[in-house]
Amino acid sequence: MLEMGKAREPNFLVLFFFGLILGFGISSEGSQIRHYKWEVEYMFWAPDCNENIVMGINGQFPGPTIRANAGDSVVVELTNKLHTEGVVIHWHGILQRGTPWADGTASISQCAINPGETFFYNFTVDNPGTFFYHGHLGMQRSAGLYGSLIVDPPQGKKEPFHYDGEINLLLSDWWHQSIHKQEVGLSSKPIRWIGEPQTILLNGRGQFDCSIAAKYDSNLEPCKLKGSESCAPYIFHVSPKKTYRIRIASTTALAALNFAIGNHQLLVVEADGNYVQPFYTSDIDIYSGESYSVLITTDQNPSENYWVSVGTRARHPNTPPGLTLLNYLPNSVSKLPTSPPPETPAWDDFDRSKNFTYRITAAMGSPKPPVKFNRRIFLLNTQNVINGYVKWAINDVSLALPPTPYLGAMKYNLLHAFDQNPPPEVFPEDYDIDTPPTNEKTRIGNGVYQFKIGEVVDVILQNANMMKENLSETHPWHLHGHDFWVLGYGDGKFSAEEESSLNLKNPPLRNTVVIFPYGWTAIRFVADNPGVWAFHCHIEPHLHMGMGVVFAEGVEKVGRIPTKALACGGTAKSLINNPKNP
Repeated sequence: MLEMGKAREPNFLVLFFFGLILGFGISSEGSQIRHYKWEVEYMFWAPDCNENIVMGINGQFPGPTIRANAGDSVVVELTNKLHTEGVVIHWHGILQRGTPWADGTASISQCAINPGETFFYNFTVDNPGTFFYHGHLGMQRSAGLYGSLIVDPPQGKKEPFHYDGEINLLLSDWWHQSIHKQEVGLSSKPIRWIGEPQTILLNGRGQFDCSIAAKYDSNLEPCKLKGSESCAPYIFHVSPKKTYRIRIASTTALAALNFAIGNHQLLVVEADGNYVQPFYTSDIDIYSGESYSVLITTDQNPSENYWVSVGTRARHPNTPPGLTLLNYLPNSVSKLPTSPPPETPAWDDFDRSKNFTYRITAAMGSPKPPVKFNRRIFLLNTQNVINGYVKWAINDVSLALPPTPYLGAMKYNLLHAFDQNPPPEVFPEDYDIDTPPTNEKTRIGNGVYQFKIGEVVDVILQNANMMKENLSETHPWHLHGHDFWVLGYGDGKFSAEEESSLNLKNPPLRNTVVIFPYGWTAIRFVADNPGVWAFHCHIEPHLHMGMGVVFAEGVEKVGRIPTKALACGGTAKSLINNPKNP
């Protein structure tokens, strides 16, 4: 890879830090209400040139982009046009302060929206950044229910870095098998695993059984596409000698991805809606649920076009890379680059993955974590078998959500609605993370970890061996309702000796974090957002198989909850008896 002009780097960093000192992006003046009217329905589509059924919004796939300024109110009038299933939408990375019922998690923050019903999501977008939204019932994200959510600084404010143009990129993986068949397979005995995706989609577009880079490999079938086709590549049009911000968000159901642009360096400036200490890299790894902003400078040969390549990582790569072009205008998009696409790093080169992840630190001026924690919870990730069914479990508990949403059950003090015994906060000290689990005590459960308002909580996520020997997977964990500080990562089992290695100086603020195979990840957050919040692996089939927990804090402080959010399970009866909804 060629380096970007080093003469510009110091000037950029000075501008970045100066912007942070001035407090760019924080204001509530001039806020607006952004109203959207959406209908969710299945429709025929060909994301990878093969016609299939996708879940779209207003006839679009991916769904419409939401764009707002920090401090704005977003109102989404969502009508469920599905014939036989409910729907909810989670606004990934939006903290939902004061509106926990709008988080969009079925059985946690609200009831599913039934066929034919309309539900109003109404929330404030607090911070500028790159976010997205997606379905959070069953595996509807895998069916295509997702879209971009971009929050700009408040009116009159600027980002702490300059760019001339912007490209918004939504990454996803795609299966030809329906989500209903996938769900049945995952819940069968024996399990029928979903397998690797057929295609990687860039802004909902990919190519299956053909390649736009076939001219470099005689074994590949060239694509014969028309620009109007739904699977035609989404081209990145740029002008020479400019700086572009590329916003990248991963909604993948399974795949960890690697993003690279031929002959261009990437300057990482944002992660999960928070500014980071800028650094250059030739490529980035991005896990499901994560988002990044990178800056590129179009300082290469202006008579050429360049490849944008997205390949799979952390799993056996049975899915071909997703490809498109960085088109230097006025070149024709039919002019292919002179070199083949960037080669994706080896899928199991975890040292390379760790090197990238460990480089992410908070930008100067970012909030620092509390020095001490009040409570520490250890969460052990294991794959288990319960009554012959393969499940994922946390501290020997596989999560199965109850029919009554936790938020309403706790608001109305419905003690029968879920297990009142909290899940274990630790796992046995002698647990061997390098061998398959014994499954002696694994059970299905729906208990809740409850915190006091203002409590400083540490979570140590511990990875372990799966059911098969010598196998441990990468898991991206996402926390609703909070950003958290990533204090550190390590190999093996977390121990007291690791305390001195935790980063309290400049840990990045994230909402999604990765745990590497046979390793641990430490995070810290403040329980200061009244509500009930999911914390789970963002890999869709893993959550479906029970890989998650539920956090609750200050539910008694939650204000009025819309009636439609609670019109199911035990809360439906409570609403009839107490229609004023305290």
